[in-house]
Amino acid sequence: MNKQLINIVEHQELYNILHEVKIQFTFELCNHSSLDSFVKNSNLEKKKYEESLIITNLKNYSTLLNQNFAKNNFLVIDEFPIKLSKLLDKINIQLIKNKYKNQANIKIKKYNLNINKRVIILNQEELKLTEREIDIILFLNENSKPQTVHNLQNVVWGYSSELETHTVETHIYRLRKKVKDKFKDDNFINSFVSGYKI
Repeated sequence: MNKQLINIVEHQELYNILHEVKIQFTFELCNHSSLDSFVKNSNLEKKKYEESLIITNLKNYSTLLNQNFAKNNFLVIDEFPIKLSKLLDKINIQLIKNKYKNQANIKIKKYNLNINKRVIILNQEELKLTEREIDIILFLNENSKPQTVHNLQNVVWGYSSELETHTVETHIYRLRKKVKDKFKDDNFINSFVSGYKI
């Protein structure tokens, strides 16, 4: 999965400090020297910015709320100095909250996938999934082309040499059967000569 994005808007010194120690982070940093440049970029790549965290000052926060960003996208920092450890705690807490919210409603075809509850939902009907099934669904959904058993082995299972191909095929078969039994859907995961695709 992609790293979570943190946009730092009109806080150049803060960006410089975080950039120096960025190797320690599990998130990606993006600097915006002006509010206008941030708004312009966010309009060009709406999806990317809707799910990101925005660190800015109170004045910009008020302006950006009118740009259809949700309140939970923001971390307002106006008081300096601030301890780096305290700042990182605030960032990480906000990222966890955002990740939880974003994982609660992932669109997969006509379904909604809720990773937090480990269910896939259609018309208020829920189907419980295993963590491996969720990983398979997410991987196939992220790729527009059919994925080979070998790709699934490498990405979903994390290794290729010890795992037999029938293990992957068995997981796919069981997942397809669960979806068919619950939702009467034969086309959730399609198989092709070149692999599997959602």
